[in-house]
Order: sequence, then structure tokens, then C-alpha cells
Amino acid sequence: MPEAHVPSVEPTLDEQIAAYQREYRDLDPQVEQVVSALGRLNRRMTVAYGRQLAELGIGNTEWEVLKTLVLSGAPYRMGPSQLAKRLGLTPAAMTHRIDRMAGEGLVTRDRDETNRVRVIVELTDEGRAKWLEAMRMATTFEEELLQDLSGDERGVLGELLIRLLRRVEHAQPDAEGRLKDLD
Repeated sequence: MPEAHVPSVEPTLDEQIAAYQREYRDLDPQVEQVVSALGRLNRRMTVAYGRQLAELGIGNTEWEVLKTLVLSGAPYRMGPSQLAKRLGLTPAAMTHRIDRMAGEGLVTRDRDETNRVRVIVELTDEGRAKWLEAMRMATTFEEELLQDLSGDERGVLGELLIRLLRRVEHAQPDAEGRLKDLD
């Protein structure tokens, strides 16, 4: 039997929705348009951010650690178990990530002087510089992304997306952005 021709280009949203409606008559095209557009936007933004991070010589895994340390506030320090919990990682995976990042000069790992059993991971100047440059690049990308929206439209879009996010967080309170149960 000859192989079916598979198009190499992703169908437009309209084509996708029409195909879904053909196969599943109960589909609400407005809901599908919103959800599919959000999904595609998320994938494309993830690729764009990944390319920016690659230009800086870091990956998303390093970015997540840098971001978490910055969010903790100065002096940008946390214990490995705290980092692992916030990132939804096993202690072994976190140790591997910290080892790699310490080798790259992005973080240090030292014993806590007040409790020699406890280890502290701290953001280095180089790690903070990478985080700042990633933020500069992301800000430029995000401003270009939203350039066709007025300030009012940006505000409305932000409010609507937050409402959707709250709905998902309410329905899936244990998800925290990780797919632990699916990994």
C-alpha cells in the first residue's frame, strides 16, 4: 500500500479546526481557536527563548536555576533541596544540574558556615550576568511580539490570560507547571 502524503507544513489554525470539526462534530470552534492559538504561541515562544539562551551558551535547565535563584532575592542563595522542590526535580537531578552549572561558573556550592551539613547554592556574578542578558534579549523579543497591540489591548490580554491561568491552577492545583505524573 503506498504511503499517504504528509504535508511538511503545519496546517493553518483554520485548517486544523476544520479538520477537527470534520472528525468531532461537537467541537466549539471558538474554544478550539483560542486553545490552539495559545498552544502554538507557547511552542513558538519556547523555541525563540531556547535560541536566545543557546546564544548565551546556556539551556533552559540552567535558565530555570538562574531564574529561581534571582527570584529568591539577594544574596541569591538556596539549598539544593529547596531548588529541587521549586523546580520539580529529584535531588539527584538537581545535584547533576548544580555540578554542571558550578563547572560553568554560573553558581557556587559551598557548605553553610553556620551548619556544616547544609550546602548552599549561590548565583555567581557570571550567572547573574547571563540572567540579565537573557532578560534583555527576552524583553526585546516580547516587545516585538506585542508591538501591534495598544497599551489598553495589552492590559486586556494580560487580564484575560491571568483569568485562564487561574482557572487551570484551580482545576489542577498540584501541577505547578511540571508534568511529574507524566514524566
